Amino acid sequence: MSHTNMDPTKMGVGRSIAVLTSGGDAQGMNAAVRATVRVGLYTGAKVYFVHEGYQGLVDGGDNIRLATWESVSMMLQLGGTVIGSARCMDFRGREGRTKAALNLVKLGITNLCVIGGDGSLTGANQFRTEWSTLLVDLLKAGKITKDEAKRSSHLNIVGMVGSIDNDFCGTDMTIGTDSALHRIIEVVDAITTTAQSHQRTFILEVMGRHCGYLALVTALSCGADWVFVPEMPPEEGWEGHLCRRLADQRARGCRLNVIIVAEGAMNRDGKAISSEEIKKLVESSLGFDTRTTVLGHVQRGGTPSAFDRILGSRMGVEAVMALLEATPDTPACVVSLSGNHAVRLPLMECVQVTKDVTTAMAEGRWEDAIKLRGKSFENNWSTYKMLAHINPPDTKSNINVAVLNVGAPCAGMNSAVRSAVRIGIIQGHNMLAVHDGFEGLAHGNIEPITWNDVSGWTGMGGSQLGTKRVLPSKYFEEIRLMIAKFNIHSLVIIGGFEAYMGGLELVTAREKYEELCIPMVVIPATVSNNVPGSDFSIGADTALNTITSTCDRIKQSAAGTKRRVFIIETMGGYCGYLATMAGLAAGADAAYIYEDEFSIRDLETNVGHLLQKMKTDVKRGLILRNENCNANYTTDFIFALYSEEGKGVFDCRKNILGHMQQGGTPTPFDRNFGTKMGSKAVLWITEKLKEVYRHGRIFANTPDSACLLGMRKRALTFQPLTDLKDQTDFEHRIPKTSWWLKLRPIMKILAKYNIPLDTSEHAHMEHVIQKELHEPLKKDTPSS
Repeated sequence: MSHTNMDPTKMGVGRSIAVLTSGGDAQGMNAAVRATVRVGLYTGAKVYFVHEGYQGLVDGGDNIRLATWESVSMMLQLGGTVIGSARCMDFRGREGRTKAALNLVKLGITNLCVIGGDGSLTGANQFRTEWSTLLVDLLKAGKITKDEAKRSSHLNIVGMVGSIDNDFCGTDMTIGTDSALHRIIEVVDAITTTAQSHQRTFILEVMGRHCGYLALVTALSCGADWVFVPEMPPEEGWEGHLCRRLADQRARGCRLNVIIVAEGAMNRDGKAISSEEIKKLVESSLGFDTRTTVLGHVQRGGTPSAFDRILGSRMGVEAVMALLEATPDTPACVVSLSGNHAVRLPLMECVQVTKDVTTAMAEGRWEDAIKLRGKSFENNWSTYKMLAHINPPDTKSNINVAVLNVGAPCAGMNSAVRSAVRIGIIQGHNMLAVHDGFEGLAHGNIEPITWNDVSGWTGMGGSQLGTKRVLPSKYFEEIRLMIAKFNIHSLVIIGGFEAYMGGLELVTAREKYEELCIPMVVIPATVSNNVPGSDFSIGADTALNTITSTCDRIKQSAAGTKRRVFIIETMGGYCGYLATMAGLAAGADAAYIYEDEFSIRDLETNVGHLLQKMKTDVKRGLILRNENCNANYTTDFIFALYSEEGKGVFDCRKNILGHMQQGGTPTPFDRNFGTKMGSKAVLWITEKLKEVYRHGRIFANTPDSACLLGMRKRALTFQPLTDLKDQTDFEHRIPKTSWWLKLRPIMKILAKYNIPLDTSEHAHMEHVIQKELHEPLKKDTPSS
């Protein structure tokens, strides 16, 4: 790419960008608008807000206004879209589009950033395709001059998908989906408590006219008894099947039944299935006390989750770069995340695949519809089907698999335990619960755990099994005896850095103790996200949301008192993940971390920056500091320095967040991620046990029989523990390299620092439709 050596702060000089939000609103749109405006200004471009979506583009006038740095302040934590959105009929007609073109030409705007659903993006593409003919019409009518037409000869368009349904193919997560799941899960948790009191059946209807994503992930995250999604209508005779399942659950001692219905649910003949109809069925067939709740617009509301803020912010940066790098030959693109990588996708290919799903559904090709939705939808569907109902095999495997939690507790551990236990039972294994980590393993604190023992665990924070930080090395003799005594054939170790270290110790001790020659898998679960071999660990998303919502409150307090700077200390050990990501999500002015060294000069620069900021309308500051970022520049030191230097201009307050970061109910992401990791781990163990079964016994001593299951870029992968040694900084208990460090410049630019941004690593255009296969592919990530 030719632009690698170009100064990014000059890329946009002389260019104008307009940003608009259109279609149904979604939480996180404001984060995207804010990032687009600030990165646009950073590149030297002029940026305009278009108020009220396409309607504002057609009406022009006061609807199209210049944006300033300050005008997007305090937007990050607001749901909906601050610049307004409207369903616009005028833009659908050529006359309306001609008016819109005139408004843009007069302002010299040739770059349009559209945040909306597939309808909005299709409209944007049509606008771009007919741009030159619109100019011809305007010239003929004498509304624009030849010079104006020449100056605006070409329109660049970039889309970001804002839609809570996650119904856009080619994108893992659309802006707003994660926040909508947060709202739904809050309701599910609340309903679960009352249903347990009364032994009730609850039917919950969630949004999704043509897409069952929200319904499916909700069902996975709360362990619902049944889910109705438009992509996969139930088979003939589903009524009897549903009633049998509910009755069976009740007979097993389940006090509560939950049924999730997508609003677009239908049967095989394309006739709608409504929540009322299901309620009547359950009441008349079973006589169960049944209640329905239709969630409606609650799902679009509320404050955006940390994930949506970071997603919106990253997309905004990528959108501006894509606009400024576009040529008349590049197709209109959509910026999106695949795994944790920003990607650019041809807009029309995505729209095409999204239409193909609708066609497949209309023609009753259900399997195709689920395939077209992409890999992650398919994975969610198969995991849900497996876990939804107990269906143990006729023959037992006589295999004993033990599950334990190690390290500090975090939200989502119980989710992983639950799915590991249930998948194990489905595979015919006996599952054993080990209490209190490796110490419990040594002391024989071990007991069988059944299907019902783990019911309701997805929504529970902390660790139900109990966890300890103790490493196994001091207990090898005892552990060896217990593995023999309980005849344990395999271990699932769920936890943080200690789980990884403990796993390594066990592998190293294999040559001395034959009992340790069994398959083992480590599942990273820690708020710090500091385990090598995985981009994410269970629990980090929940902690991040806790920190972000606390920062929101603190910012609000500072906005009231004016001229106040807050210094907040976060957890993470030596790992700066939480501080950095919370800095992005809460709009911090700086985040001090160990991995990104800083000196007293940097601290002085940051103070100077805040002194300048106090001269604007935004009279408040937010500084995050990771607990171990620097042994000498402590939170107290930084607080004292800022207090002294800010004297007379701003005053300081400090806040140490502490253990609240480990608590709370797990977020939808952590429930889902935990569920997938737990089930994938046990399926792997089942296969591994077949490989290592020799002469009537299990013997596993190869490196690949003790793995860490991690998420890497786009897939869940098993990596031998011993291979990860070279990637680990053991002294500081962190990986040697971290993908999220490249997000730090974005945080600084959004805080108005003119630092260089490396544009060489920009996303290249990827195709969604594989020409030779005629089958769209979508990458699998656990975030979806």
